[in-house]
Amino acid sequence: MNLRRSGNGAGSYPLAAERVLIGDRVVLDEGAFLRVVALERKRTERSGKPFLLMLLDMGEQPRSGSARALRELVDTISISTRETDVAGWYKEGSTVGVMFIELDLSDRASLMSTMIRRISETLRSNLTLEQFNQVNISFHLYPEEWNVEQDNRRSNPRLYPDLEEREQARKSFSVAKRTMDLIGSLLALIVFSPVLAIIAAAIKLTSPGPIFFRQQRIGQHGLPFTFLKFRSMKINNDASQHREYVQRLIAGKAEKHPSNGSTEGVYKLTRDPRITRVGAFLRKTSLDELPQFINVLRGEMSLVGPRPPVPYEVEAYSIWHRRRLLEAKPGITGLWQVSGRSRIKFDEMVRLDLRYARSWSPWMDIKIILRTPAAMVLGEGA
Repeated sequence: MNLRRSGNGAGSYPLAAERVLIGDRVVLDEGAFLRVVALERKRTERSGKPFLLMLLDMGEQPRSGSARALRELVDTISISTRETDVAGWYKEGSTVGVMFIELDLSDRASLMSTMIRRISETLRSNLTLEQFNQVNISFHLYPEEWNVEQDNRRSNPRLYPDLEEREQARKSFSVAKRTMDLIGSLLALIVFSPVLAIIAAAIKLTSPGPIFFRQQRIGQHGLPFTFLKFRSMKINNDASQHREYVQRLIAGKAEKHPSNGSTEGVYKLTRDPRITRVGAFLRKTSLDELPQFINVLRGEMSLVGPRPPVPYEVEAYSIWHRRRLLEAKPGITGLWQVSGRSRIKFDEMVRLDLRYARSWSPWMDIKIILRTPAAMVLGEGA
């Protein structure tokens, strides 16, 4: 069997230079295959049809060379896979990947166990014992099931190699961003310390209960953390009304409510009887957000980024909404806050978050930070 370059550029495959043919099987190189993984995620976001990524990790490159190892593995897995499934290098020279698309997952457990058994039997029958023992098989299903009640990582990094590549390309920018976060949050806590003390005293004197409001929020990659705010509500209140409104908002069925800061109305609950008098002022001016500089110091948040959602918000997300949690660390301020805040619909907020994640830079963060005080003073959309 000959290993040769494909000259057919038809269909949805990458350019011919990025793929080879082993027998009649199209095999993509690492860059092309990872782009297919990212493309299939976006298709799933629109169609809702899941895909399964199978990885066969060979560990260190076999002595006989990567070309021969690839040929043997693809020859073997082609026995148990369809011609429409996409094969290629997930990691050049060590890990082969296969994308199974158009799957029927009505009985997911049965499908997974059947595939594992079939692939394992095929490999065992066609490889030597030494070769078989070198292969580690793993399966990764998209979309993932996010259980917001668990404390472990929600997102599976194997399904997002393009985001890892983006993070690596921006490594120097990431160092600059973290440095800005540390210096900025520390300076803010020092400069605003008199304001923090006044707000703490006002809350304590006007309403029974703690000064700070602590709540579980979902951070980057679905990791939960304890989110800090100045308490703006009475204690022991019922969150069911807010939960119901958030679910309608995400579904695009929420109505705008009147707000003093906006003649257009806002997509949030206003005139909420649970909010204290001091709390109403803190919310309008966003001063209730000041304790989040502590979250920034801890590394749970950034100065600039998407707002971290509560767990029941994430439960109502469509698949594509999750990207706002994957592509950027949550922040105190961001494009949403300086572009209208609650005056815009939820889907538009997500698009702003994704636009920020794709194009952020230290200079962009500085511009957003400089625009934030005006948004706080005007209070539009608050």
